[in-house]
Amino acid sequence: MIPEIGHFALILALMVALVQGSVPIIGAAQGRTAWMDVARPAALLQLALVTIAFLALTWAFVVSDFTVLNVVQNSHTAKPLLYKISGVWGNHEGSMVLWVLILAAFGAAVAVFGGNLPPPLRARVLSVQAWIAIGFLAFSLLTSNPFERIFPAPLNGRDLNPLLQDPGLAFHPPMLYAGYVGFSMAFSFAIAALIEGRVDPAWARWVRPWTLVAWCFLTAGITLGSWWAYYELGWGGWWFWDPVENASFMPWLMGTALLHSAIVVEKRDALKAWTILLAILTFSLSLIGTFIVRSGLLTSVHAFATDPERGLFILLLLCVTIGGSLILFAIRAPAVQAGGLFAPVSREGALVLNNLLLVVACGTVFLGTLYPLFLEAATGDKISVGPPFYNKTFVPIMVPLIAVMAIGPFLAWKRADLAGVLGRLKLAFAAAVLAALGAVALEGGPVLAVLAMGLAAWLIVGTLAEWADRIKLFRAPLGDSLRRARGLPRSAHGMTLAHAGLAVAMAGMTAAASWKVESVQVMQLGDSVEMAGYTYRLDRVDQVQGPNYTSDIAQVTISRGDRHVARLTPEKRLYPVQQMPTTEAGIHTTGLADLYVVIGDPDEAGGWTVRIFHEPLVPWIWAGVLMMVLGGIVSLSDRRFRLGAPARRAKAPAGATVAQT
Repeated sequence: MIPEIGHFALILALMVALVQGSVPIIGAAQGRTAWMDVARPAALLQLALVTIAFLALTWAFVVSDFTVLNVVQNSHTAKPLLYKISGVWGNHEGSMVLWVLILAAFGAAVAVFGGNLPPPLRARVLSVQAWIAIGFLAFSLLTSNPFERIFPAPLNGRDLNPLLQDPGLAFHPPMLYAGYVGFSMAFSFAIAALIEGRVDPAWARWVRPWTLVAWCFLTAGITLGSWWAYYELGWGGWWFWDPVENASFMPWLMGTALLHSAIVVEKRDALKAWTILLAILTFSLSLIGTFIVRSGLLTSVHAFATDPERGLFILLLLCVTIGGSLILFAIRAPAVQAGGLFAPVSREGALVLNNLLLVVACGTVFLGTLYPLFLEAATGDKISVGPPFYNKTFVPIMVPLIAVMAIGPFLAWKRADLAGVLGRLKLAFAAAVLAALGAVALEGGPVLAVLAMGLAAWLIVGTLAEWADRIKLFRAPLGDSLRRARGLPRSAHGMTLAHAGLAVAMAGMTAAASWKVESVQVMQLGDSVEMAGYTYRLDRVDQVQGPNYTSDIAQVTISRGDRHVARLTPEKRLYPVQQMPTTEAGIHTTGLADLYVVIGDPDEAGGWTVRIFHEPLVPWIWAGVLMMVLGGIVSLSDRRFRLGAPARRAKAPAGATVAQT
């Protein structure tokens, strides 16, 4: 009965979305306040109905209701409760319900917190959001019913993919989806602005917090997935340029450009058409990622390779959404005024260069991801585009981007003195040279790695120097500097944290990719291996019975000279239902490096294959990204976002396409 309630709630949610998508936008066009007011209760009702459906599906997983086909295919009675719950979105059908739930939650959030929005704009935004929901609700109900019954019901299920039975993968998809779907708000605001014919600083102030929320979630989601791959797959890496990884990285790059472009609209009333286009492209890339994952074009541990009919439906939805929005942009964008003028050497100019580099970098990833798929579809030939391609194309684009990131915040709006700014970055330049020389002295080449370490030092010191310059640190009494720091907008503190975090993460990525040491050998119990100044001794291997798996757990003691460092317990698990092995790496971090051990299969002589990695500065990757997310959260707490956008000026005369600002 409960699954039927959930199914019926999804149907009702589709009907409510149809009302929300049509009545308010007609009311906005005709100036009917009562019709526009329908948007807010409809958005809240849609969220309530989708929540009921999601809870009904969760209940079916928790109680192991094997009359529901989705539960049979993705659960098992012996599975721990956490993975029964995460099994709800660990499959195609359930993940679509989560997707629509997050979509409805963002729409409801605008309905609740968007009281400062002009009623016509709010009505149009919520209507556009509803039409996105209509597409995905129809997709779920017509092709991917999560509540489909099966008779007779089996005694037990087929279990969830063992690789997904991990805390990292339990929380990775919701965060990733919140990022993907969160960019739908920027898209909805962009389409509403094009329909209304009005883009101004107030609009940018409304768009920025929603974009920042999505960016924070997507950053955290990508990082959580990377961290899972690092410790779960046992290969010692954190990024492989897998097409599904790229599917989430592309909207992140475009969303980062959107965030910076919206600042120019808000501060200088410029780049308005460009910002609208970025909002459209960012969400479009989220949809393209959905198509890649769910179309059956590729198979991955985190891809839902399904029948082509579903892929065709998503392709149609993608064409309508992206094609329709770009056509609307082509028609309406010429009416958007260009806004304030600025010199090439200015903060606006630096942000434009930032945007161009991010978009080109995103285009590089797009080409490397989709070209093999297009080639196979056209000719049947299969090629693989991997790290060498991205190292030669994507990485060089990042070099000028990192260089500009330290310079840009020092530049004045409208026109700036570049020579003067570079003079204030002498300390950052010195730090870059010292970091590069230190890398050469400690580790040696390659040249690009040395350059990257220098750039990381340049960025972090330049970022901190800009913050110190704002508060006149060392140029005024300490009490005055502290008062200035307290008086700075929180978005300024957030920018400093985010940029410094990127520098820290960049140093970690560079060191891990360039100076990692690996050793693979067969070890008998009691054998020792020396590597990177540490001694690894295999003490014992025990067989353990888990809740739904069996495990060989090794005990490896690490020492440095006569000093005990750590005792690791890497595992090799076997899940009997799916007859699938998984790896659980043993990791000890020193803050400057990870000591990483993986246990493999035994041989006939009683030895065990043991793989050992020395991962320099890998902890800095996670610390740096945490700083970036924290910077986004600090920026969101800025009082300007809490107080809302400035009031708009009076509406333009009838017949005008764009308001004068």
